[in-house]
Amino acid sequence: MTTQLLSLEGKTAVVTGGTSGIGRALSLGLADSGADVIATARRQQEVDQTADAVEARGRKTLRLVSDVCNRESLETLLTAVLERFGKVDILINCAGKIKRTPTISLPEEEWADILNTNLTGTLRACQIFGKHMLERGYGRIINIASLNSFVALSEVAAYAASKAGVASLTRSLAVEWSKRGITVNAIAPGVFRTDLNAALLDSSPRGHELLMRTPMGRFGKTEELVGAAVYLASDSSSFVTGQTLVVDGGFLASGVNQ
Repeated sequence: MTTQLLSLEGKTAVVTGGTSGIGRALSLGLADSGADVIATARRQQEVDQTADAVEARGRKTLRLVSDVCNRESLETLLTAVLERFGKVDILINCAGKIKRTPTISLPEEEWADILNTNLTGTLRACQIFGKHMLERGYGRIINIASLNSFVALSEVAAYAASKAGVASLTRSLAVEWSKRGITVNAIAPGVFRTDLNAALLDSSPRGHELLMRTPMGRFGKTEELVGAAVYLASDSSSFVTGQTLVVDGGFLASGVNQ
């Protein structure tokens, strides 16, 4: 029974920002759990590579690029997925960007760009795919929040504001849509090593502090987020909505670690 509740067999999932880092890990994790997965992002080469990995797991996919800053590209994506699969059961919003800048000199253009991708981009995808889910009366939406949804990290104010907004948007949509068969939750990853941040984590004072603040004494592996995503995407979480599930090795619980 438990295995069936966690199965994603017969489900169709769309993952924005789903071709690198955490997004790719979640895309492949959903495929391993039985879902057909459309991992989409802006770069065709990365879309193709992730699609190959999905198909190697015996699942179906599409090779479509999209940009969460471009509403038309998301509408085109939805149309293509519906033509091929007939439905979208699961949406995971992973597209995001971060840049470190002292807040006193943060250009408004940089602020607007980060919020447009991380927060408004999440809203766009939720609106476009949520409309289809509302019409069907079923959906699982999972947004990617952050430790920055709860605590500040120095000199990433735009990112922090955007991720606090993602957590709040998640709650708002959960309240509005829960009676119509859609759950909306978020995952807040702790510090996970990816190709983009490995040098920072391994050889900088900031990386050392992040490690020190993590009680498990190590950084996360992206595959360690898969269980949370599968749970929130599955029927096991049918009465869970508006929550932000933190997967952080104890970071937010941490006060003094030694």
